This record gives sequence, C-alpha cells and structure tokens, in this order.
Amino acid sequence: MDYAAIIKEIGRGTRGARPMTRDQAHGLFAAILDGKVPDLELGAILLSLRIKGESLEELLGFKAALDERTRQLVVPEGPRCVVLPTYNGARKQANLMPLVALLLARKGIPVLVQGRHDFDSRVSPFKLLAALGIDIERSLPDASASLEKHNIACLRLDLIARGLDWLLGLRQTLGVRSCGHTMAKLLDPCRSRSVRVVAVTHPPYIEAMQAFLQLDGGTAMLMRGTEGEAYVAPRRRPRLLGFHAGQEEELLPALDFEDGDELNTGSCELEQNATLIQAMLAGERPVPQSIQDQVEVLTALARRP
Repeated sequence: MDYAAIIKEIGRGTRGARPMTRDQAHGLFAAILDGKVPDLELGAILLSLRIKGESLEELLGFKAALDERTRQLVVPEGPRCVVLPTYNGARKQANLMPLVALLLARKGIPVLVQGRHDFDSRVSPFKLLAALGIDIERSLPDASASLEKHNIACLRLDLIARGLDWLLGLRQTLGVRSCGHTMAKLLDPCRSRSVRVVAVTHPPYIEAMQAFLQLDGGTAMLMRGTEGEAYVAPRRRPRLLGFHAGQEEELLPALDFEDGDELNTGSCELEQNATLIQAMLAGERPVPQSIQDQVEVLTALARRP
C-alpha cells in the first residue's frame, strides 16, 4: 500500500483534504489493525484523520476491516445482547453505566460491557464493576457462559479485538484520541444478535453516527453520553435514537427533569459510587427517571426479532 499517496490526500488540512474511498479505508485500517503500517506513516495518518475527520465512506471501510478482526460471543437464545462500551470512567459525578447494565440484566436482557481504561485522572469503570460483583472475564467462552447464567458479562477490549486495543493504547504516545476511539463505540462482538449503545460525547458526531448506523444495518441506540460513558444524564435526558435494519426512529425526545435531591447522584469516588448503585438496586434510593427510560427503550430494542 502506498502510504505516502494516502497521506498526501488526507493530510491537507480541514479544507484541502480529500476522503478515501471505502475500499481504500478498508485496506488501510486492516493494515493498521494488523500492525503493518510503519510508525512514522502511522502517526501521520492518525493525526491527519483527526484533523480532517472521518467521512461516512471511511467509517464504513474501517468498520468492515474491524468486523473481520472482531471475535464473537455466543448470545443465549432470546433477546439481543446490549453492548455497553466503557472507555472513560467517572471524572466528576457518579458513573451510572453499571446501574443500566444491572437493571437490564434483571429484566432478562443479556448485557456485555466491553472496553479499556487509560485515564489516571478518572475512576476506572472496571474497578466500579468489580465493587458491584461484576468481574472481568478471562476469555470469550467464560463471557458467553456468564451471559447464559447471569445475563451480564464484562470483557477487556484486547480479548475481542487485539489490534484495536493496541491502536487505542497509542493515545498515551500521541497525546490525543484517534479514529480507533470512534470505532470502539461501534464494535460489535455479537453481530446480528446485538443492540449497540453508541454514546457520543461531542454533538457534531451525532450526525456522522446517524448516517453510519442507517447504512450499517445493525440494531443500535444513539445518544449523548455522560462524561463519555454510555448512560443518560440524570437531570437531562438526551434524545434517544433507535436503529434497526437500516431504519431510524426517535425512541424518546430530549427532556429536562426538575432539579431535586433525588437527582443528586453524588460523588464519583469508588466506594460511594458503588454504594449509591446498590441502594438504587435495593429500592432504598430512587432510580433517576432518565435511567429508567434508557433501560426501557433498550429492553424494547433487545426484544425485536
């Protein structure tokens, strides 16, 4: 592959850059995931893409290459498996992503939490999950068995897509996120049996993800995440969009909730966060209405044929 020719086209800045074709993007991302791109060229490509932004055709090409390298879980018969990506952790407020996962599991919906954690300045979601009795599984067969037995499993990214895990690890070297972080939100380890929760942090990405999910053809829910995690904010429910077989629908409109003590989810400190979620699960603290709404629409998507 002629990396110099690709860099020449995508590296001209936000106005002068030209997007790759879907086939070019597929070939390039396959080479990146397989570790075949030399370091100098790889750095130039990743930074060029970050400055330019990924086109729809590039995203589709990247996803095709990722799908070819994504290991698959066995989902029990019945509802689809809700896939919750976790790549950030808590910074200021309690992380309620595990609450969403556990409430879905209670309803008989299989849930896979997948991701990695690189932020020393944020509370690890995996430590929070462990405090709630959800440990990282050591293999895909173990995760599949946990879905069958407990309706919930947690996996590190490297067990699902090793090349993507390596790519995300370059953030500590480059200092910025790359196209790999976008693809991590779209990872599908249960193809044809999944409901992916695509949580977007920056509003401009909503439109890009809408266009992608319409063409991708899978089942998914698109939403504005909270501190980068896949749960809705307690005080303001974002617009929730559903996708199924290429069709888009508004599941719920955006809605502000009245401020009150019951919406104060408190500290992101590990022990306090875990205690809060346990109290909500036990009925000792109210579950925010926005979280209940998210769980209900995901349950409905998971039960679609």
